[in-house]
Amino acid sequence: MSEDVSAYFGCMVFNDEEMRLRLPKDIYRQLKKTIAEGKDLDINIANGVAHAMKTWALENGATHYTHWFQPMTGITAEKHEAFINPAGGGRVIMEFSGKELIKGEPDASSFPSGGIRATFEARGYTAWDPTSYAFIKDETLCIPTAFCSFSGEVLDKKTPLLRSMEALSEEAVKILHLFGKTDVKRVITTVGAEQEYFLIDKKDYERRKDLIYTGRTLIGARSPKGQELEDHYFGALRTRVSAYMKDLDRQLWKLGIYAKTSHNEVAPCQHELAPVFTTTNVAVDQNQLTMELMKKVAEKHGFACLLHEKPFAGFNGSGKHNNWSLKSDTGINLLEPGESPQDNAQFLLFLVAVIKAVDEYQDLLRISVASAGNDHRLGGFEAPPAIISMFLGDELTEILEALASGSPVAGRGKMQMQLGVHVLPPVPKDTTDRNRTSPFAFTGNKFEFRMLGSSFSVADPNTTLNTIVAASLRDFYNELEGAKDFNLAVQELVRRTYKEHRRIVFNGNNYAPEWIREAEKRGLLNLQSSPDAYDTFLLQKNIDLFGSFKIFNSVEMHARYEILNEEYSKTVHIEAVTLVDMVNKQIRPAVDRYMTELSSSVASRKAVIPQLECRSALERISKLSVLTDELADRTDRLDELVHQASAYQGSELAHFSQRSLISQMQSVREVCDSLELIVDEKIWPYPTYGQMLFYV
Repeated sequence: MSEDVSAYFGCMVFNDEEMRLRLPKDIYRQLKKTIAEGKDLDINIANGVAHAMKTWALENGATHYTHWFQPMTGITAEKHEAFINPAGGGRVIMEFSGKELIKGEPDASSFPSGGIRATFEARGYTAWDPTSYAFIKDETLCIPTAFCSFSGEVLDKKTPLLRSMEALSEEAVKILHLFGKTDVKRVITTVGAEQEYFLIDKKDYERRKDLIYTGRTLIGARSPKGQELEDHYFGALRTRVSAYMKDLDRQLWKLGIYAKTSHNEVAPCQHELAPVFTTTNVAVDQNQLTMELMKKVAEKHGFACLLHEKPFAGFNGSGKHNNWSLKSDTGINLLEPGESPQDNAQFLLFLVAVIKAVDEYQDLLRISVASAGNDHRLGGFEAPPAIISMFLGDELTEILEALASGSPVAGRGKMQMQLGVHVLPPVPKDTTDRNRTSPFAFTGNKFEFRMLGSSFSVADPNTTLNTIVAASLRDFYNELEGAKDFNLAVQELVRRTYKEHRRIVFNGNNYAPEWIREAEKRGLLNLQSSPDAYDTFLLQKNIDLFGSFKIFNSVEMHARYEILNEEYSKTVHIEAVTLVDMVNKQIRPAVDRYMTELSSSVASRKAVIPQLECRSALERISKLSVLTDELADRTDRLDELVHQASAYQGSELAHFSQRSLISQMQSVREVCDSLELIVDEKIWPYPTYGQMLFYV
């Protein structure tokens, strides 16, 4: 018997339907108007919403509430408060006020602040985001909020995102009004974040210190079988995995998350979940919830869910494909090519706005996906390289090239590209095959930013993307506003913009060595490591960009720069210390034990037959001895480098970590992996790749 998903979808969300049913009509209208106009919330409206929200939450089993926010850790934070208040006589009443709804006061001192806050400056504030629905999780009413310091500096990922959405909306609306679309009052960015992940047995996870402490395997020899047969991708789901996915879907659906597609990915034990598109700030909230629930539901099914970008060397890593588009409040997808001349002109103008933005701010897009984990993933196994480029497909590129040169489009007669004068050929949704190696690909009516790591909050990449496109549209508006002949002005602007920024468009194989050389000739950035990318963050053009739209001020920019470098360095430090601990406490003792067993076996055999040479066993002992000594030397050197790192800080520490610690960790790993292939698997202290990936 099939279940009726529609009967419980969103049952744990205080959504628009619940508000419409529970709020007085005047309160509901005023709330919707406040949200639409972006004004401050009146306390009387807040009190009415708070009362209805509390009543609904209590009816659904909630006992506490929390301001649910997204600090610079990249995960969510929550401080739970019970609804109870003393009522005298040992009794309590359940209360929740508009003041408590609007503002909370968590401790801000222990969250990353990049020097904005000192330990003794503890106070911080959370502020309700009424554009994102409250929901119930673990019997707690969760209220999505922004987070700032006592003195007003932004300490979270949501506030800049909301600002960037407003900036892009304002600039896009002005452009649309020039096209005669004066009924448009708002432009919304939408996102669908495809989420990749691994599932392994929880018992194997619990035996791997590296997975517990760092999220990835710091050692691990190749297994007899990998992903070379390509037999896992879209394959039939294993029973346990299918049960997990169905359970996860149910939990997500209760929270109003449009989980739509689930399937096996390329690597063994790797899977993907894709949602339906929704408004960007809601998509960010929902993706954070999705990652949290993936881990919780996995435990119920005896799994560990791995969200690291590269949990297993030699296998595909896990990314998060950020499908981004623009939609007007009148329902028009601004990245839909359309069929009429005017729509085509509008589409091409927004298209070249994105091309211009991506070209001018390659560095910021690279920074938005930079992390120690993602550095291991980018550049192979279907992950894009560090060089930012755009894939448009042959047909769309052909049209833009024709516009740039004033020549006819091949295969379309002698039609000249004159926007708004002659009919531009309609552009089909799927003009060409997908390019899985492209960092930023146009896919019919949206762009797919494929560089995000699987553990990422999608807030930073979308804040960046919204802001840089807003900058392009602002430049366009300033040029077009006073044009005498609007159609010709648009045509010239599209033509010139594409010519100036066509270097960023590349439809070929992004893995090819020739592309690296070609990209260098074009002047494209190749920021291979995260510290290299971070070094460009404080360029004056970037400070001016974010400052002009009031996304970040200079102080907040410098703080984020410090946080990025600090997070990278701490991640690498934890990995290095974990590897030293694994080698010294488990791997070397295990190898010694195995050599002792081999030596005892040789001695026993010689005691029976003295003339036996036991050459094979002795050669193995000799090889193990050499490798063990080499492992000790390399591990000691890694330990020395960990201590040397204390002499550095900030960007210098991040570069030292990338340059010295990571390379030495790889050196240690090479010996460990050689030993794993020799030592008896009953003695080897950790589950192997084969055991983890093929015995689920």
